[in-house]
Amino acid sequence: MELAIKIFQFILSISILVILHELGHFLPAKWFKTKVEKFYLFFDPWFSVVKKKIGETEYGIGWLPFGGYVKIAGMVDESMDTEQLKQPAQPWEFRAKPAWQRLIIMLGGVTVNFFLAWIIYGCLSFFNGETVFDSTKVDAPMNYTHVAKAMGFQDGDKILKVDGKVQNNLDKLSLDILLSDDITVLRNGKEVTFHTNDDGKALAFKDANPKAFLTPRYPAVIDSIYNPKTAAAGLKVGDQVISANGKKIAYYDEFQEVVRNNAGKDLNVEVSRAGAVLPLVLQVSKEGTLGLASYKQLTKYAETKHFTFGQSIGRGFTRSIESLTYQVKQFKLIFNSKVQGYKKVGGPLAIIKNMPVDKAKDGSVSIDWTLFWSFTAMFSVWLAFLNLIPIPGLDGGHVLFTLYEMIVGKPVPQKVLENAQMVGVIFLLGLMLLIFGADIFKIITNKF
Repeated sequence: MELAIKIFQFILSISILVILHELGHFLPAKWFKTKVEKFYLFFDPWFSVVKKKIGETEYGIGWLPFGGYVKIAGMVDESMDTEQLKQPAQPWEFRAKPAWQRLIIMLGGVTVNFFLAWIIYGCLSFFNGETVFDSTKVDAPMNYTHVAKAMGFQDGDKILKVDGKVQNNLDKLSLDILLSDDITVLRNGKEVTFHTNDDGKALAFKDANPKAFLTPRYPAVIDSIYNPKTAAAGLKVGDQVISANGKKIAYYDEFQEVVRNNAGKDLNVEVSRAGAVLPLVLQVSKEGTLGLASYKQLTKYAETKHFTFGQSIGRGFTRSIESLTYQVKQFKLIFNSKVQGYKKVGGPLAIIKNMPVDKAKDGSVSIDWTLFWSFTAMFSVWLAFLNLIPIPGLDGGHVLFTLYEMIVGKPVPQKVLENAQMVGVIFLLGLMLLIFGADIFKIITNKF
C-alpha cells in the first residue's frame, strides 16, 4: 500500500507539473495564432494510451512517463519531424512568427513552473504557516557525530555563523553546513572560524541521511514505545534513562549509541521514574534498535509563524527563490571529486522511494498533502531552472538560438538547428538512461 501511494503521488505531481508547463507553451502559441499539432502528457513513441483530436490539436497521454510535450507546427523539436520544414513557411507556423513571439512561447513553460511554485509556497504559508526549529532555543551543546568532527567541529562548539551568515533554523542548518566553506563557532569562550573539510562531507554522503551529522541534544526521556518486548521488560513512557551498561547517560543520542553498539544483546539500563531509580534489562534487536523514540521533546524548539494573505504572497516568492538557490548550490557537492555527491543523485525510482507519506501509529499509510505540495513546489521551481539550461532539446536551447537571432539580426541556419536538436535529444536520452540505469543498479546491488 505504501509503495502504491508513493507511485500515485509521483504520477500526480509529475502530471500537474507537465500539464501546466506545456500549457505555458500552448496558450501563447494559440494567442499568436500558431498551429499546435499535439498536446501530450508523457511521451508516445510508437503508440498512445489515450488520444483525441479536437480542432487542429491532438490531445493524448503517452506511455513513457518522462515528461510531456506540445508539438508546434514549423518548429524543430524533439519529434525531429523535419519534412514540414522543407516546405515554405506558412503564416501559422512557429518559424514564421517574429522572434519576440517565439521567445514568449518558449519561455511560457518555465514561467508557469516558477509561478506555480510561488503560488504553492504562498498557499502553504497562508493556510499552514511555517514551523521553524529554532537553534537559539537549544540549551545544550549540539551532538556532533564523527562525521561532523571530520568536518572540523569539536564537542562543545556553539555554531555562530555559516559562511558569515547567521542560521537559526535547525532544518536548514545541516544543509547550509554541507554547502559551506567556512564555519564560525564559539569554542572554549573564543570565536573560531574553520574551513569545512570535504573529507567530512564525503562521510556524510555515505550515510542514508547526509544531514544526520548534526542534531540537538536533549535528555533521554522516553515518549513512545513501539516494541512489545521493550514494553514487557518494564520500560514505560516518561522514563528517563540515566545509565546503560554502566555508562552514565545525559542525552538521548548517547543512549542511542550504546544501543547500536549492543545489537542482538541484552542491555542493562537504569531509569528514573517518579523520583526512584529502577534497573531494567532490555533486549536489543539485531538491527541495533529497541523500538522506542524520544522525539517529542523537539517540539520545545519549534515555533510556528503565521502569515497574512499579503505576507504570504511575498513569502511564497522568497521560498521559491530559497528552494532554487539550495538546489543550485548542491551542484558544488555533486561535482566535488572528494564528496562525490553524484552518487546520491537518483532518477524516477529514487524519487518514488523518497516520496513523503503520513504513517499512523496503527501502521496505516496515507498522503501527507502538506509534504506533497511542498515537494511539488520544489520540483516545479527545479524544472524551471533545468529547462532554462541552454542545451538543444530543452527550452533553454530554443531561447538561446532565438536571443542570438534577436541580437545578430538574422536567424540561425535551419540545418544548424536540426543538427543541434539531434545532438541535444541524444544527450538528454543518454542522460535519462544513465540515471534510470543507476536506479536499477542500486536496486540490484541493494544500495537503493
